[in-house]
Amino acid sequence: MDFGQPHVQRECVATKSNICVLPTKQNREQDDFVANKRAKLDNLVIKAANQVAMDIFCGPSMASKIEHSDGDDKTDQTNKLQEHEQHPNISNANCKLYPERSLPSQQIITPNSLVVIFESFTNLNFVYVQPDEIFSNRNGHFHHNDFIGKPFGSKVRSRANGGLGYLYLLKPTPELWTCSLPHRTQIVHELDSSLIIQSLDIRPNMTVCESGTGSGAMSHMLARSIAPHGKLHTFEFNGDRVKKAKEEFMKHGLDHLVTVHWRDVCGEKEEKCPDVNDNQEKRGMGGFDLPPSSVHAIFLDLPNPWLAIPHASKMLVDGGRIGSYSPCVEQTQRAVRALSEHGFHSIRTMEVRLREYYVDEVNLEDPPSEKRVDPQVNGDGGGKYIPPSLAKLQKNVQNSGSDNNNSTLDEKDVKEQINVKEDTEKKNSDNDNDAEAKMDNVILTVSKKKKKEQSCEANDVTELRFFSQKSYLCARPFATMRGHTAFLTFATRGNSQIKK
Repeated sequence: MDFGQPHVQRECVATKSNICVLPTKQNREQDDFVANKRAKLDNLVIKAANQVAMDIFCGPSMASKIEHSDGDDKTDQTNKLQEHEQHPNISNANCKLYPERSLPSQQIITPNSLVVIFESFTNLNFVYVQPDEIFSNRNGHFHHNDFIGKPFGSKVRSRANGGLGYLYLLKPTPELWTCSLPHRTQIVHELDSSLIIQSLDIRPNMTVCESGTGSGAMSHMLARSIAPHGKLHTFEFNGDRVKKAKEEFMKHGLDHLVTVHWRDVCGEKEEKCPDVNDNQEKRGMGGFDLPPSSVHAIFLDLPNPWLAIPHASKMLVDGGRIGSYSPCVEQTQRAVRALSEHGFHSIRTMEVRLREYYVDEVNLEDPPSEKRVDPQVNGDGGGKYIPPSLAKLQKNVQNSGSDNNNSTLDEKDVKEQINVKEDTEKKNSDNDNDAEAKMDNVILTVSKKKKKEQSCEANDVTELRFFSQKSYLCARPFATMRGHTAFLTFATRGNSQIKK
């Protein structure tokens, strides 16, 4: 992972400024008066520039004190300033010594790279890319040779089934690794791990202890927080899990940040495991086997955290933080009691629950912005309030109703004409079918005209409602939420003396 790589030095604004201490010019021969005068002026400018460079890179100088001094004090401080100019720190006043440090970002997939495979939103997997290897899933067979040379985030299609199956190649992060790693034990998910890192006040270059390595999900989170020069000591009592964890940290480039110990921190004795050779690490029983007051934070993911708390109180510095992850409230109660007995304060227990919300745009009618009008009084003395938008709608409907009355009169005239034509055409029996056809055509024309007017009314009402509505971004919670994971307990070590 990128955060495990050493920092690289790059040019920045400071290095491009060319600010440094310049040597002063030597005076020429006595007969060259003009040259000596010019050199003296140049030396004054160089000395002032060097003083500014010293102030920038080495801190404020004594020049400001000399300006506000008088008499002998000024002479003494001037001598001190000359001694200060000859101090070895003057070599630090060079912009080339302060390049920008940044993490190298790997964008291209290479052999042995860790790649997180995105199969679906609920299914993530991982592979270590090797030439001529094949990754298979329900979407098809994917050759590692197709991965090499592509940037992270690429979409790769299967060589079988006409390329219908596909997957995405994601860059590994502690969060993605938590979702895709092989579960050897119950893991700490990203929702709890974010709160743990914040509550333990973990910062870069700290020394942190973790008891209960398990699948290594929390270890990756802690390692990223203490990079680039911090140290994580993680303890696990199971030998198989210790071996697999060491292999994973080495493949991910984190072995210089994480040290895995095979040790049971809850015990009281220290004995050598009979299955381990002399040249291998001991599986100590009890304690963290670290110098006292050498750890800034400790995280316990154990079934019996109250047994490790006495040892943790010795390892923590004054004001160091400790956190415990316990699924059951009975475990939390015993851990809180042990923390109180061993000089911890500011004890706090919390539970994190994730509630998801459905967010979407909804069209709603604007609330009335005009002053409320008096109710319209009916003939019986009663009345009701009519909103402005509804009043406009009723007015539009009334106007369209008058037009309908005119259209009905036109329809009666048309029907009378049809009856006259009907009487004259009945005399000719050969043209009966033609008369019926003409009458149907006229009636069809009148009905189409009426439907067209009604559709215009509907369009007017729709436009009125459309313009009176506004789009709002609304959210509603889902009915279900993720269940209980664990209780998180945090405390601060006091400044009392360490109990022996």
